[in-house]
Amino acid sequence: MSSTAPEKTAVAARWEAVSAPHGIASLRHTHWLDQTPRAFEGAPGRWSADAGEVRGTGLPERGDVALAPFETVHEGRLLLRAFFRDGAFALRVYDPEAPGRLSLTGIETFPESEGAWRFAGRFVPASDGEQITVRSVDGHERAVAATGTVAFEIGGTPVELSVSGDDTGFEAVIADATAQDGAYRFRFLPIDLPGADGAVTVDFARAYLPPCAFSDQYVCPLPPAQNRFAFAIPAGERRALHAEG
Repeated sequence: MSSTAPEKTAVAARWEAVSAPHGIASLRHTHWLDQTPRAFEGAPGRWSADAGEVRGTGLPERGDVALAPFETVHEGRLLLRAFFRDGAFALRVYDPEAPGRLSLTGIETFPESEGAWRFAGRFVPASDGEQITVRSVDGHERAVAATGTVAFEIGGTPVELSVSGDDTGFEAVIADATAQDGAYRFRFLPIDLPGADGAVTVDFARAYLPPCAFSDQYVCPLPPAQNRFAFAIPAGERRALHAEG
């Protein structure tokens, strides 16, 4: 088996996750709800939120439904998902015929850098009770428990990335100067859990586009100030590609 086979498999899986009929790029609407049942664009029936559920009535195929947070139901060609954030509920409508999905032709990546953007770092856990403010693309802000930082050097310059995560791994939201040259304005960077001594590897070739690069209906977190770089990091995914017209 070729040494690039796992990479090709990962690329194919990523493309499937984005471009599938109900994949990332198919999100057409996010409708925020209250207790009053209403009709919403692109959503069959009438929708409201009550008693910790998203409720739909009068769906042509399903009739009445009640969805727990992040539960889904199919209705015709649509996938309907209950979304929840900080006490507020929304209905998300995934549509295979969403214009953003139909026009999507690929994901552009930066050229292979042969490890030029891979660095050894060290994880520094946050203090007990420390919190940070996370701001999302729609302006929403919330305080969350801090995870910690990853310290390393780029070209002799000390860097400290703010990361979030759990016992499965970390992630940083980053922005850099490539956004001034056609790249998407920010990206997500996964980082594996540290070793017993806190050692981690930061590989910017793993950076990938956030969901909001494929649909403006997502509410992705923005990079904190310390994760915004004045220099370019030409590694990982660059931008979503769409057919002209």
